[in-house]
Amino acid sequence: MAYFWRIRHSHQKDASGGEISPVQYVGRTPNSGSELVLSEDEKSDNEDKEETELGVMEDQRSIILHLISQLKLGMDLTKVVLPTFILEKRSLLEMYADFMAHPDLLLAITAGATPEERVICFVEYYLTAFHEGRKGALAKKPYNPIIGETFHCSWEVPKDRVKPKRTAPRSPAGCHEHPMADDPSKSYKLRFVAEQVSHHPPISCFYCECKEKRLCVNTHVWTKSKFMGMSVGVSMIGEGVLRLLEHGEEYVFTLPSAYARSILTIPWVELGGKVSINCAKTGYSATVIFHTKPFYGGKVHRVTAEVKHNPTNTIVCKAHGEWNGTLEFTYSNGETKVIDTTTLPVYPKKIRPLEKQGPMESRNLWREVTRYLQLGDIDAATEQKRHLEEKQRVEERKRENLRTPWKPKYFIQEGDGWVYFNPLWKAH
Repeated sequence: MAYFWRIRHSHQKDASGGEISPVQYVGRTPNSGSELVLSEDEKSDNEDKEETELGVMEDQRSIILHLISQLKLGMDLTKVVLPTFILEKRSLLEMYADFMAHPDLLLAITAGATPEERVICFVEYYLTAFHEGRKGALAKKPYNPIIGETFHCSWEVPKDRVKPKRTAPRSPAGCHEHPMADDPSKSYKLRFVAEQVSHHPPISCFYCECKEKRLCVNTHVWTKSKFMGMSVGVSMIGEGVLRLLEHGEEYVFTLPSAYARSILTIPWVELGGKVSINCAKTGYSATVIFHTKPFYGGKVHRVTAEVKHNPTNTIVCKAHGEWNGTLEFTYSNGETKVIDTTTLPVYPKKIRPLEKQGPMESRNLWREVTRYLQLGDIDAATEQKRHLEEKQRVEERKRENLRTPWKPKYFIQEGDGWVYFNPLWKAH
């Protein structure tokens, strides 16, 4: 069912007289009245990025064994309560934002001179996006977002770093630099908002835009997990659309599945499955295959890709390597390029401090669970998590009794998908 409501136009002024962007300003929405999110309040993120790499403790192993004994192969884990010690200290909504850690590569797509250059730039960005979304090698599970939960952030990208080129990006070997623009007028602003729009099934949406580059991405994802013996598989059902308004191009893409392996010893994550990228206007498409490790031998984290111009049945680019390591691209003219994902510059996201966040914003919502996990107090973290989830269940029962459907704040359902309520392509 689609939700429609009166939306006030985003051409509003902030206190200083400047225009507030559509991601910053939300007009009349189903649940909230007017809401103001000022990116001026955002500061560089200084949250600890690493997770403890300890593997599974003996007492934890017995809990997992007990849980496994109650599961059947292929069983849907959506409603199974998993132990708190496997959680990493961030929401799934924030994890989607962390996939945007190389915004310079995203913004460079629109500067490609030809449709072929632009689709290849998008494939290069896509293949480098996943490694930074993982915090360390250990497989941990982000918090399941609560319905109505939101996450806001932005990135500032120095304009001189946004250049499409077929040469490896220059970066000190083995170094994750944090490029920052001293002068905001010399940088592009990329804004991001995510929201959990459904609990059953669990559907997350996110939207990001750069007004100056006339580029935006709108994505909806339904995560579906299942038990696979000594592994847990998570399918990412849904799709995203990258729009380059300057060129009138839309790139529709899907996402790989994720697998937590060796869940009784030292759990680790791998990606798997075939994904597609398609641009109907230009006739270009790409197929990307994330290869899971064979049972005996073989490399981990392998990925291969092929970019094709369908009207002429011509392959214009091939790629292979590891999605969290080195990737090699070969173009139709014989040129090659190598990208080492471990040395790409990482742009820290900017996020408002907790005291300026609303009660349903991810870090504020989960702050007590995160605090107790940081202290190593698993029982207290479990109790805080249980309190949040029970509150969600109570509110869900109320809506069922009143036959009142949940109305998201930022996204509207359109057919099988969800679209941001005031996207760049509809802005005046």
